[in-house]
Amino acid sequence: MPCSAAYSTRIISKCTICPNQKSTIKTLKLSVSDLPMLSCHYIQKGVLLTSPPLPLDSLLPLLKLSLSHTLSLFPPLAGRLSTDSSGQVYITCNDAGVDFVHAAAKHLKVADLLSPLDVHHSFRGFFAYGRTVSYEGHFRPLAAVQVTELADGLFIGCTVNHAITDGTSFWHFFNAFAEVCQGAKKISDSPDFSRETIFDSPAILRFPAGGPRVSFSGDESLRERIFHFSREAILKLKSRANNNPLLKTLSNGASEKLGKQSNEKITSVIEDLFIRAQISSFQSLCAQLWRAVTRARKLEASKTTTFRMAVNCRHRIEPRLDHFYFGNAIQSIATVASVGELLSQDLTWGANLLHANVVRHDDATVRRGVEDWERDPRCFPLGNFDGAMITMGSSPRFPMYNNDFGWGRPVAVRSGGANKFDGKISAFPGREGMGSVDLEVCLAPKTMEGLETDSEFMQYVSTTT
Repeated sequence: MPCSAAYSTRIISKCTICPNQKSTIKTLKLSVSDLPMLSCHYIQKGVLLTSPPLPLDSLLPLLKLSLSHTLSLFPPLAGRLSTDSSGQVYITCNDAGVDFVHAAAKHLKVADLLSPLDVHHSFRGFFAYGRTVSYEGHFRPLAAVQVTELADGLFIGCTVNHAITDGTSFWHFFNAFAEVCQGAKKISDSPDFSRETIFDSPAILRFPAGGPRVSFSGDESLRERIFHFSREAILKLKSRANNNPLLKTLSNGASEKLGKQSNEKITSVIEDLFIRAQISSFQSLCAQLWRAVTRARKLEASKTTTFRMAVNCRHRIEPRLDHFYFGNAIQSIATVASVGELLSQDLTWGANLLHANVVRHDDATVRRGVEDWERDPRCFPLGNFDGAMITMGSSPRFPMYNNDFGWGRPVAVRSGGANKFDGKISAFPGREGMGSVDLEVCLAPKTMEGLETDSEFMQYVSTTT
């Protein structure tokens, strides 16, 4: 059987898994939020598990059967992309199925994979469709599951077309797969496939012959490392970022005094303003990272640096989308500053910039973003185009450690090689929960060296993950 020399993962078998029931959905049109992702790689995320209590020749049929049942609940994933004569792109829910790959890397133990300082290179071999652009969903399955045997564990890697799901929908499907594998007759939350939203548009995105390509080279030298931040470290960062006179005044009882002079409605408004004025834990962490990476890059003070993050729009628009709306419902927020200002000011200054942009991203802002895209339909530009950009993806709010297939929570969560470039960051929840965060950081080697010696950043990093 074929063997990857780079990652030493041996493919044992491959088959197609189809839904156990025919889809009642015929087609779903890609939205304004879906279409730009056609130039991105498929999403690759997976879970590292201890050895299952039953032999693999019994587990694999169970996983295949569970995947088949789960696909009947998520029929778009078992379909294919199609483009009509006008240029509109659809998911054809034709039950064509997804790939299921059984692989082995039995020379590796769980501890081997987690012990290196940098992310172990073998993880890239634990996923199907390496560096596959989502547009190729016209010609191949929209999803794949790879189960890789280890010496003392298992890795289940899930690969899904990024034009079909964002992170919220990806983890909804992956969690549901695990839930069905445990024997659930009905999953906890059913997906919403409605398409009558502000993201539905007649706008056409034109592609070059052969389809789009990713907007970054993918061949640059990179280091990848997981930095773990405990709940205590996150709270310290949040406290430091919120150390400003206005918040202190409010927290010391200004809202209570004003409330006594007015009424409960005014008090409620003041309390809401206080909450909105507070920089969040994640924004505090992002600001800390932004400053440290910018410092490590040794850029000119006059250069502009950009911190870009994806935001979930489901709850930002009116009327709100269902929390389990299936598809992409995200927009990208870019926060910019001069290198000199970002580094000469304190953490609060940078965190406030990020916070203000997130707070301002309301219904009207989302709608303006849709209208802007309709005027100029385009693919999503991923990459570090000027050497001063950071792109934050994923979210510590995603229920990654809920992926219990029946013998315990994951030991760790890891991603594949998709959509990786200098400055790409992915945020995961820490395994212990309670607000802890893991940041998967991809940087040029010299920049990573600078980050690792930045005492202001590293003082908040835990030695274990």
